[in-house]
Amino acid sequence: MDYQAYFQSKKDAHLKELGELLTIPSISALSEHKADVLKAAEWVADSLRRAGMENVEVHPTAGHPVVTAEHLHAPGKPTVLVYGHYDVQPVDPLHLWETPPFEPSIRDNKLYARGATDDKGQMFLHVKAVEAILEQEKELPVNIKFCIEGEEEVTSPNLPPFLESHQDQLAADVILISDTALLEPGKPAICIGLRGLCALEVSVHTANTDLHSGTFGGGVPNALHALVSLLATLHDEQGRVAVDGFYKGVHELTPEIREEFAKQQFNEDHLKQTLALEDLYGEEGYSFVERTGARPTLELNGVYGGFQGEGTKTVLPKEAHAKITCRLVGDQDPQDIIDKIEKHLRENLQKGATLQVKATEKARAFTIEPADPMLQKAADAYERVYGTRALFTKDGGSIPIVETLSRVLSAPAVMMGFGLPDENLHAPNEHFNLENFDKGLLTIVEYLKSL
Repeated sequence: MDYQAYFQSKKDAHLKELGELLTIPSISALSEHKADVLKAAEWVADSLRRAGMENVEVHPTAGHPVVTAEHLHAPGKPTVLVYGHYDVQPVDPLHLWETPPFEPSIRDNKLYARGATDDKGQMFLHVKAVEAILEQEKELPVNIKFCIEGEEEVTSPNLPPFLESHQDQLAADVILISDTALLEPGKPAICIGLRGLCALEVSVHTANTDLHSGTFGGGVPNALHALVSLLATLHDEQGRVAVDGFYKGVHELTPEIREEFAKQQFNEDHLKQTLALEDLYGEEGYSFVERTGARPTLELNGVYGGFQGEGTKTVLPKEAHAKITCRLVGDQDPQDIIDKIEKHLRENLQKGATLQVKATEKARAFTIEPADPMLQKAADAYERVYGTRALFTKDGGSIPIVETLSRVLSAPAVMMGFGLPDENLHAPNEHFNLENFDKGLLTIVEYLKSL
């Protein structure tokens, strides 16, 4: 079948249909958009029905709905579960958008709208790929299931219990996800690792009130001094995290993985120039790509306290605060890391100060061996369409639900992304390059048929 000709003939209709979904402000983080999120879920369900999927359901949860569908008419063939999400990020700051975020527009062969690349546009590719095969060949080469949620942008709080209670319904041989990016135009990548995450808020308290720095300075503890000295103990001079036991469960990079990283040919000098940095920073003995993709981190995201206004106020603050996040790899357990950091902070706290620690987000890392046959077939599919085989990469970010999906359903997760790193996901002027819209459809068809 000539799928390229088919998709070209349908392109205007497909983009118009996707545009309908992109006009729905399905912002999961904002309660005033709850009705819009439901509207998007129902739109996705209708789209799946039009594509030929069966048993399409919109499942209520304690938050936003989960949409499921299936087409199970290939006995003896693998079952593919397609995961995606229809919720989007908030649009602030609105004034930086060149065109309204929920009024899709095409400029320079790029589709601009909130959700264009993350993840409505990429999720939509799978719906249309399945529809194309059914229209062209009247049957699918594999069994297909869909699980499309509306809470990915708020860390998927209600999907894990849904997965647990619907394991039989969602059982699959492979989980197919398009919510990542190519390395650069024409250079496809398959993510084989996502870092986990834990977050905590730290507060240091001293006196029961702010104090005059002339009357009390040098004689009583200063909450800012106590916090800054405490935070300085978290790393050593080699850029390693100095918390005892922090690296438990972190596996050393194999020569094969380091070779795969080297194939990216990442230009660190160009990065320094782009960011106007004199030098990069991080754990000694690792390249930038290795540090950000496959090594754990502990980062300060906010430090605040005391007088913030114009001019001078001679005051000793009674409290100071910090926000910390860690990216985790390997078998690091988020709660264990939080416990170890809290123990370290308490052991190194200045005399006269008290400490409060509040844990917030927690997610485990995800990793999969590139030798998995499902990943190798995906790399082959990219090569047939893009003319170059996909590289296997590790992503420094976190998509917590990927590890949960793979673990609960006992299936490999194949992340076949079609976005680009510069498409402004989560930022104003989010867009999706239509070259990858076209090639993404063909690649997904190639992959499903190869299974």
